[in-house]
Amino acid sequence: MRIAYLECFSGMSGDMFLGALVDAGVPAKLLEETVAELRVGARLEISRVVRSGISASKVDVWVDGEKDLPREEYWEKQNVARPPSAADHHEHGHDHEHGDREHHGHSHSHGGESSRAGVHAPHEHAHGRGLTEIRRIISAAAISESAKKTAIAIFEALGTAEAKIHDVPVEEIHFHEVGAVDAMVDIVCAAVGAEALGVDEIVCSPLNVGGGTVKCAHGTLPVPAPATVELLKDAPVYSSGVQAELVTPTGAAIVKTLARRFAAFPEMKIEKSGYGGGSREFPGHPNVVRLTIGEARTSAPAAKTASETITVLEANLDDLNPQVFGYVMDRLLEEGALDAFGMPVQMKKSRPGTLLTVLCKPEDAGKLAQLIFEETTTLGVRQREEVRQTLARRWESVGTPWGDVRIKVASLNGTVTNYAPEYEDCRRIAAEHHVPLKQVMGEAVEAYRAKSRR
Repeated sequence: MRIAYLECFSGMSGDMFLGALVDAGVPAKLLEETVAELRVGARLEISRVVRSGISASKVDVWVDGEKDLPREEYWEKQNVARPPSAADHHEHGHDHEHGDREHHGHSHSHGGESSRAGVHAPHEHAHGRGLTEIRRIISAAAISESAKKTAIAIFEALGTAEAKIHDVPVEEIHFHEVGAVDAMVDIVCAAVGAEALGVDEIVCSPLNVGGGTVKCAHGTLPVPAPATVELLKDAPVYSSGVQAELVTPTGAAIVKTLARRFAAFPEMKIEKSGYGGGSREFPGHPNVVRLTIGEARTSAPAAKTASETITVLEANLDDLNPQVFGYVMDRLLEEGALDAFGMPVQMKKSRPGTLLTVLCKPEDAGKLAQLIFEETTTLGVRQREEVRQTLARRWESVGTPWGDVRIKVASLNGTVTNYAPEYEDCRRIAAEHHVPLKQVMGEAVEAYRAKSRR
């Protein structure tokens, strides 16, 4: 399986992603033709930059002969005494708060094509593109249907996040900064470029979100911005201490839409890699995102096994009623846990206790951790990501004197390694026919063996 691994050790933004795509081999001409198809008066400028010793591709968007300015320079050039107030936004519609090039020294324009620095009037600033217009522009472009679908999904992810932040219907969201031409270019080119990679899946690393505050149309907000936090729910994030916005809302929306899963660097045969550079330099910290392309590999004995990233939740329990523990196990499995089990442990002050371990999909970790807090007496839940390999498995049905029983069959490289009767089927039959459970299970196993010999 061919995969692309996206490393966001310095955050993620639309322009950095485009730079990494170009550096990893996506033809610049393809992206330039994509921009032309949008018919929004934009063009790309692709250059080489060096960030903390790493050479990277830098992609900038020019509109009407002007390039985005750094956010601080933008506000100075506009000579705006204050950002638009909440009243302004309610009067003219809710606008998206953040630009895609914020931590790279650029700010999204405010109000569409004509809102480049020094161009628009206050009235123009108050209006932006809604999802309907954005869908129309993307749908009219001569790009693949799958790329259109992906680009629209990225914008809808942004709109949904903003709608929740502002507590308004998503169709009322107007994209001022993020809806500007450069953002549309970033998002559509990201969709087209990701498709051009020809990979089966994109895997993403944990994201370094940065810290501090960022200025936007609504004023000064904490980093990560509200929309970014909403978009990165269930994604692994951290801050290295850099006081800047490293993950922008657009970058978060791209990751949310394109990445199939989050994991550490996967086992793979590397074919090529590319670096996309941001505009700012951080001392001792390369301001780039890396994209590595290759063929996923597993060790020889497990060549035909499946590999997936799971989340492991653990909690130590020393004062929980054993009857409650059984109930908690049932609830965890009902709510989607892949497995749950307990082990006796000796805790501090020689107290006997139980180690509760839950295996789950990364996207289910949040709700299952909350369930553990609600239903047990623990004060803390540990969480980590692990990669597990699983044998190929299938179900077969065999007949017994009392009815059919399902058999779970596991195989490695096409050879059956394990098989077992489904417990719930056997238990139901034993109860209905008043037959010992072990007898039903034994009959099911013999029936499967006989079937396999035929």
